[in-house]
Amino acid sequence: MKKINFRNLHRDLGYFYIGLIVSFAFSGLMMNHRESWHPEKYSTETKAIEVKLPAESEINDDFAEDLGKKLGIDDKFRRQMTKKGTFKISFENHDVEIDMETGKGEIVSFIKTPIISQAMKLHKNTSDFWIYYSDIFALSLITIALTGTIMIKAGKFSWKNRGWKLAVAGVVFPLLFLILFG
Repeated sequence: MKKINFRNLHRDLGYFYIGLIVSFAFSGLMMNHRESWHPEKYSTETKAIEVKLPAESEINDDFAEDLGKKLGIDDKFRRQMTKKGTFKISFENHDVEIDMETGKGEIVSFIKTPIISQAMKLHKNTSDFWIYYSDIFALSLITIALTGTIMIKAGKFSWKNRGWKLAVAGVVFPLLFLILFG
């Protein structure tokens, strides 16, 4: 039986998954900042509106969804909230913001940003196919990591002398970050 060449296996798996690794990293960066901007959407139109709102205690999901329909929004309702005197409704492709006091506001319409919106789906997709594919990808990353540990022979930079310490630090760092800032 032929001996497995871990250096070649490591190299070939690395080449095979480089595109997906970059896509996941790019998607992850955008997902980390999705509250600050709409990375998967961009504004195409802003329309001024004026509506009469009921008392804040009467505003709920049903009211928000119905108001959206009255305003001509027919896409999927996501959520509604009232914050700092502003009534906000989020739909799949529209955001509505209305000043609670004056009833004046705006509808912002969005369309999907090509490539970016598809890349962000890498972190959101829950189809059975994608879950299995992601599991295979995760196992491959583990394989790449483990084959990388045995590529460097004995010496001052080997797994035995230095690598394991850096690997432990790589596990401890995010755990500390989560404990301190999570």
